[in-house]
Amino acid sequence: MTLDQFKYIYFLGIGGIGMSALARWFQVNGYAVAGYDKTPTALTDALQAEGMIIHFTDDIDQIPADFRKNPTETLVIYTPAVPKDHSEFIYLTEQNFILQKRSQVLGLLAGQMTTIGVAGTHGKTTTSSMVAHILRDAGVNCAAFLGGITNNYGTNFLLNQPADDLKSVVCVVEADEFDRSFLTLFPRYAIVTSTDADHLDIYGAHDAVLESFSKFVSQIESDGVLFMKQGLSLVDKTKAIVRLYSLKEGDYHSQNLRIENATFIFDLVHPNGIITDIHLIVPGFHNVENAVAAGAVALEVGVSPEAIRSALNSYRGVRRRFEYIIKTENTVFIDDYAHHPAEVQAFLLSVKALYPDRELTAVFQPHLFSRTRDFAEGFAESLSLADHVILLDIYPARELPMEGVTSDLIFHDVHSKTKKKCTKAELLDVVREVKPSLLVTIGAGDIDQLLVPLKNALIDQ
Repeated sequence: MTLDQFKYIYFLGIGGIGMSALARWFQVNGYAVAGYDKTPTALTDALQAEGMIIHFTDDIDQIPADFRKNPTETLVIYTPAVPKDHSEFIYLTEQNFILQKRSQVLGLLAGQMTTIGVAGTHGKTTTSSMVAHILRDAGVNCAAFLGGITNNYGTNFLLNQPADDLKSVVCVVEADEFDRSFLTLFPRYAIVTSTDADHLDIYGAHDAVLESFSKFVSQIESDGVLFMKQGLSLVDKTKAIVRLYSLKEGDYHSQNLRIENATFIFDLVHPNGIITDIHLIVPGFHNVENAVAAGAVALEVGVSPEAIRSALNSYRGVRRRFEYIIKTENTVFIDDYAHHPAEVQAFLLSVKALYPDRELTAVFQPHLFSRTRDFAEGFAESLSLADHVILLDIYPARELPMEGVTSDLIFHDVHSKTKKKCTKAELLDVVREVKPSLLVTIGAGDIDQLLVPLKNALIDQ
């Protein structure tokens, strides 16, 4: 199959962050694009404004007529989150349309270019967006398919300039381990940030997660390079050159790390020298480590140390990743997408380092019943870093409720100064009562819908 045989591209689940990036690529490159999603969002509004036809009810008749009449010229791209009893999915399958998962199509696209795949159970969105920003800022012809909306560009997709030889284009791809999607990629360069247990609803056990990452790194081109976080056990799983990085040790690491005016400043040590005085305005020890990895791969593809410093100094992060909602003398409100105990711990440790003299109030919305069941103890331990914890109900996402699995599993073992459970509807009143000077919201569900109301409540206090 080649993409040249299609005129129409139809998306089942077009509003997903990864799906929307693909939709934008096809739209920009002259294909007719349409799609379905369950609910309208700011992202689907943006896609519609760009000319895509989108509907929000499971209705075969709303698939554009030109698409339905031309099954051989229509490619259907679907997300695994779409249920198999979805009537549009059933119709398109029975009518012999070509259906491909998002990951399969992304693999086709990336395979035409020189690919940098950024994988890991934590940090891949920030790290991949850092790599993309460095390349774009340095004038490298690149494309990027990212898992979050970058603050520098206001999008999750960067389009390359036309090139006679597509291999001259560098394609940055967030390589997602969910549903083993990253196994469609065969990158020249790869970063692996972490291989912790996650998505156990898919994998079943941590060993299966590790096996999947082993397969991913085995697919790196034999003369390519794997940038691997120090301590991971993947060295013997790849034929590529392996280079190690971490916050404090490895072939690439930081030194002279300090915090000044809520900014992390550090030097990036690499095998051929040091890039001094990088000012990372997106804070967090974990983000310094992500910047080390991004700088390492950028050096490998030929970006100068001076250009790397300049780009990292201007990197403004990704929405919902350590994102400041309020930053005033009296009140700080930060939102983060963390949804794994290790991510929660890294986030809270960084917030406490930035604001050691303030009491920290953390609002956490657990994501998935299975993840809550599998990691309840770890979540409780991580959340206990906060002085005050407010725990919301579990956001189910793609899952049905599980007997005996509620946020109580976490709440019971939280050992902060104070802890409280409440619903989303009650949260504003609880926060008004607490009147925090340092508030963080954490979670991958729909907690972001409360950011504006919380911001207004804190401003009015």
